[in-house]
This record gives sequence, structure tokens and C-alpha cells, in this order.
Amino acid sequence: MESKQILVVDDEIGIRELLSEILFDEGYQVYLAENAEQARAYRNERELDLVLLDIWMPDTDGITLLKEWVEQDLLTMPVVMMSGHGTIETAVEATRIGAVDFLEKPIALQKLLSTIAKAIKDDEPKPQVRVAETQGQKIVLGIDGQALQISLPLDLPLREARDHFDALYFDYHLRKEVGNVSRVADKIGLERTHLYRKLKQLGIKFAKKGGADET
Repeated sequence: MESKQILVVDDEIGIRELLSEILFDEGYQVYLAENAEQARAYRNERELDLVLLDIWMPDTDGITLLKEWVEQDLLTMPVVMMSGHGTIETAVEATRIGAVDFLEKPIALQKLLSTIAKAIKDDEPKPQVRVAETQGQKIVLGIDGQALQISLPLDLPLREARDHFDALYFDYHLRKEVGNVSRVADKIGLERTHLYRKLKQLGIKFAKKGGADET
């Protein structure tokens, strides 16, 4: 299996060398960039599997570079932001733009490796799902050649059947976005206030800003 390619972008040589050694020992192919200009060059030359991107850099900061890649349709790989002066606002801004995660320096080894492994795994192509046929009250889905049967409420009134489907749909996306209602709203193209109302109507738990679950 070909090793994954990771680009480390950080203006501190010590950080670059340390991350390079760690990732090389883990079997990754590592490229190093000390500024945004070098990072752009690496991104233009090859398809990367992941970028570790420092936020505070002297020429162009990491947030600006991330926005640039999004605007130019070059964000085809997961990007994990890094900062020694991280704030919640900065992390939220980075993930809103397109970063998949945020690491605060000094970075713990296990946290680094688990974050990278998850980001790369989540970015891999997902199994293709298609509707094959409907049999009575079962919907049969073909997933990479395997059959998955989901029982549904087809003799129910249309409204109730739709509520069952909506509950499954929203629950799936909430799990995928780790309970982040704002990201779900952006992903499915639904106004946030309307989504909150719908979740309450369906009795689906979701995390409030304070951290407690709400139904």
C-alpha cells in the first residue's frame, strides 16, 4: 500500500523537524514548507492526503491560505490547523472555512497521530449506496454488493412516514458532524432555526452551546 503524503507547514524549523521525524517513523511520506509560498508550490505539484497547517506565519497566515485554497477549489485534502496561541474562536473559524480539526501546541503525540489517522480515514471514498428494490415494508439497499435491509412504516399516513425518514436522516447527519447543529444546517442546506425546530419536533437530542443535551 502506498504511503500517505502529508505536508507540514510551519515557520518554526524545530516544529517541522519534530513532526517530520514522528510522521516518517509512522510510515507517512512527509513534505515540509516554512511558509505559505512553499505550501502553495507543494499543493500545486501533487495531490496531498493531508496538510498540517500552522495558523501564525510571517508572510501569509494559515487561515488566509486555507481560504485561498477553498476559493480556488484546491481544498481537495483534509487540513488540520495548528497553533500555539489557539482560541475557541480561531478553531471555530478554521473549521467553518474548511479545516477538519485543530491542534494546540505543544501537540501531544497520541493526539497528533489519532487526529491524522481519523482525518485521512474520513476523507477516503465512502461505499456507494443505491436503492435496489422495495419489498413490502422493507427497503433493500445495495452497499458495495451487499444488501442492507431497513424496515419502514409504509402503510402509515404519509406525514408519519416522512417523520420517520426525517428522524433517520437528521440523526445520521448529527452523528456525522458529532452533534454540531450549525454544521449540519450548512451541509444539508437548511436554515439553522428551522433545523432546531425540526429536531425538537422529532424528539432528537442535540447539544446546546452550553454543552448539555436538549430535546
